[in-house]
Amino acid sequence: MGSAVTRVRVWDLPLRLFHWTLFVLVAVAFVSAQVGGNAMVWHGRAGLAVLGLVAFRVVWGFVGSTHARFASFVRGPAAIRAYLKGQWNGLGHNPLGALSVLALLTLLAVQAATGLFADDEIAFQGYLYPLVGSAASSRITAIHKLFEPALIVLVSAHILAIAFYLRVKRTNLVKPMITGWTEVEGSAPRTRGGGIAAFFYAASIAGLCVYLASGALLPPPPPPAAETPAW
Repeated sequence: MGSAVTRVRVWDLPLRLFHWTLFVLVAVAFVSAQVGGNAMVWHGRAGLAVLGLVAFRVVWGFVGSTHARFASFVRGPAAIRAYLKGQWNGLGHNPLGALSVLALLTLLAVQAATGLFADDEIAFQGYLYPLVGSAASSRITAIHKLFEPALIVLVSAHILAIAFYLRVKRTNLVKPMITGWTEVEGSAPRTRGGGIAAFFYAASIAGLCVYLASGALLPPPPPPAAETPAW
């Protein structure tokens, strides 16, 4: 006789909102970069919002609910070997998925941060461009462009992994990220942590990061010099 199936809340609401909002913003950033011109305004706004989301996720990785916390899924080589041998049996991100999460967060943070100082010399300057000037901005812009293919590869690998799990392992990873619930055989530990206070704390840190990154504290640009009349 098989074990009873237990319904478990694996992903909390803030994490799910983070995930799908990030998905939309990355798509907006990519499309607007390809369009260029006036669309670069939206590229900058999307990048600024991505930076805030990454900041939120980092904080939520310490104060969020059980499976959102880094301590629950970031493991060492032994856990990765066990997973590859089919010996891992847990909830949330598996050991390889954990590496993917860390890589994506790191790369998104680098892209968003370098974008703050970037200059495409056509239609867009990053919000913090005045802090570095033209020469440094050119080098930072080169880094921003250098990592773009790596981000595309990581996002594509993430999507392919989801498709692999659905097609080969018959495991739907998308549904729990929408509903928050999954089913496991036998009993499972109760999800703890998170909550309203933790959410507002993480959101406040994220909001502060966005505020500072937007250049709100920079002095206003000097007014344009008055033109000397020709007569």
